[in-house]
Amino acid sequence: MDPEVSEEGGDDKSTSVCVGREDDIRKSERMTAVVHDREVVIFYHKGEYHAMDIRCYHSGGPLHLGEIEDFNGQSCIVCPWHKYKITLATGEGLYQSINPKDPSARPEWCSKGIKQRIHTVTVDNGNIYVTLSKEPFKCDSDYYATGEFKVIRSSS
Repeated sequence: MDPEVSEEGGDDKSTSVCVGREDDIRKSERMTAVVHDREVVIFYHKGEYHAMDIRCYHSGGPLHLGEIEDFNGQSCIVCPWHKYKITLATGEGLYQSINPKDPSARPEWCSKGIKQRIHTVTVDNGNIYVTLSKEPFKCDSDYYATGEFKVIRSSS
């Protein structure tokens, strides 16, 4: 199958799009792609594939340039602009919180909720496919992936 052609063709945003070969992403541990007019970054980390919108929900930072680190047992991409931490598995934003009324309190990692839109990655016969999220809720990262802030413009 041609890696540039969608699996089922047409303009249906629920179809999977082949974004590259498994061998390539395993070497680089990340790749970028445009899936149905939406920029995504695909990570290969600890034997698993993860895909999300390429621009950080906070201020549009380039997540494909960030480092992956573990926080509280969760693998996160750290935005290179403002160091926001986003879980690879769920798209949750993480922050450290402390109880100001407890002088001996230690900071704890907490979730801001889902902030970054996560997409589905599948592997078939050595090809990597991404299917855009069908979740009906609005994610903060949608702001930079759609409308006037969208980086990639369609040719139509």
